[in-house]
Amino acid sequence: MNRREFLALSGTAAFAAQFDPRKRRRVGLIGCGWYGKGDLLRLIQVAPVEVVSLCDVDKQMLAEAAQIVSSRQASHKTPRTYADYREMLKEKDLDIVLIGTPDHWHALPMIAAVQAGADVYVQKPISVDIVEGQAMLAAARKHNRVVQVGTQRRSTPHLAEARDRIVREGKLGKVHFAEIYCYYHMRATENPPDTAPPSYLDYEMWTGPAPMRPYNSLVHPRSWRAFMEYGNGIVGDMCIHMFDMTRWMLDLGWPIRVSSSGGILVDKKSRANISDTQNATFDYGDMQIVWQHRTWGDTPDPNYPWGATLYGDKGTLRLSVNSYDFTPSAKGATPIHRDVTYELDQYPEDRTEKDLERHVAPAIRYHMKDLLTSIDARSKPVADIEQGYISTTSCILANLSLQTGRTLTWDARAQRIANDEEANRLLRRPYRKPWTHPEPGNV
Repeated sequence: MNRREFLALSGTAAFAAQFDPRKRRRVGLIGCGWYGKGDLLRLIQVAPVEVVSLCDVDKQMLAEAAQIVSSRQASHKTPRTYADYREMLKEKDLDIVLIGTPDHWHALPMIAAVQAGADVYVQKPISVDIVEGQAMLAAARKHNRVVQVGTQRRSTPHLAEARDRIVREGKLGKVHFAEIYCYYHMRATENPPDTAPPSYLDYEMWTGPAPMRPYNSLVHPRSWRAFMEYGNGIVGDMCIHMFDMTRWMLDLGWPIRVSSSGGILVDKKSRANISDTQNATFDYGDMQIVWQHRTWGDTPDPNYPWGATLYGDKGTLRLSVNSYDFTPSAKGATPIHRDVTYELDQYPEDRTEKDLERHVAPAIRYHMKDLLTSIDARSKPVADIEQGYISTTSCILANLSLQTGRTLTWDARAQRIANDEEANRLLRRPYRKPWTHPEPGNV
């Protein structure tokens, strides 16, 4: 993308950031691991925030985050550190709280943060069960808080261009079918023995409301995604991004029906209990979005191992975090290709930051700018909690369809599965004591 095109794109609604660049905002982070730090450091890059509080149950991770933040924020002050998010939020002195915990720890801290008067950036999927998501949405609305969800495809420059200049300008035509997919070999294949948790990790608190499993090195850090106890598998991790992006591209709301099939078909030796193969159909009546993941075998298109393909009557649009390709149907028409936008010269820290997904950093920055703009305007951000709830719930329904072995019809008005009380009992997962499951009417 050249400078003229980029500046034109920056004027679109997705990137019309209008927050007060002089306002000092007090920020706290809950969950100081890989993505939590990455989100926070992008926020530091775009606004003069003061990070005053950090929270994590891993003492080593917490100390490392405090050191990095003190070196990167303008004041060079070292944030206060906490092992319990409830103690951090008791101070009620935070303007913004970022939540970068494992998925099973999204709901309770997010609800507590808005109750404490903070606006929130929470990672996706917003919840592990559907009632958690309902409670999170209810809490945000009740306490009049701005909540941005980490589905940052909505803030990815080349994808916003594809939406505005290909889809919305009618170049793609009518779309009645979309494929979304991930063929990364990302499912854990190891089978290490259970051990005692390391001394620096409060494993009781790490587990929280989830079922207590024996500690295993796969669980912490990062490989917790291998277990359904803590998340929603690859559907909840990867499908949600492409499903949410497709909904945003095409202005879609709730699917009418969701069906899914698959399971652990190939790798039966790993300790991981998430599926290695899964298909899901999100049925909108006259439009279908079909998901597939395989953690084995080859990808059909090496240029798009994780992405979406939208089929229109005027052409085909392939989209990923790295690029997009529009192939028009008309003979002689010129295809359009765009690559991801990097900002390495503007933000040189991106070149050396440990574990940073450099191609995603600009999208996170724009997502943070959108959050700040929405906070100042007291308006809904581009990935508002309601949009996160729709995308998260739809992905959970896919997993529940796989679990029950039948298609599920979603009643969007009642926020329940239609004519299936057995499936409705699965909308709320059991919480381990002493933690109490949040309810939408009690937040």
